[in-house]
Amino acid sequence: MAKKVNFVPQGDRVLVEPAAAEEKTSGGIIIPDSAKEKPQKGVIVAVGPGKKKDEPITVKVGDKVLYGKYSGTELTIDGKEYLIMKQEDVFGNFE
Repeated sequence: MAKKVNFVPQGDRVLVEPAAAEEKTSGGIIIPDSAKEKPQKGVIVAVGPGKKKDEPITVKVGDKVLYGKYSGTELTIDGKEYLIMKQEDVFGNFE
């Protein structure tokens, strides 16, 4: 589970802690760092207040989400890597 961060996104942005990249294939082959794909799953760790009253934020802290491969901007907070992106870049939640 993602830890609480001391950061509040502005507007309709969300802060995502990306899932770790796969280390092995299903057949047990170890994937080198140069061949690992960027994860497209993560956990929401902070959400902004929303852009307008008629466009509320629909995700919440703790949601496991799927987002676009090239979505967001990478940033480091307290030595940990995160992505900040607009809520519209989140495709959906996992149950």
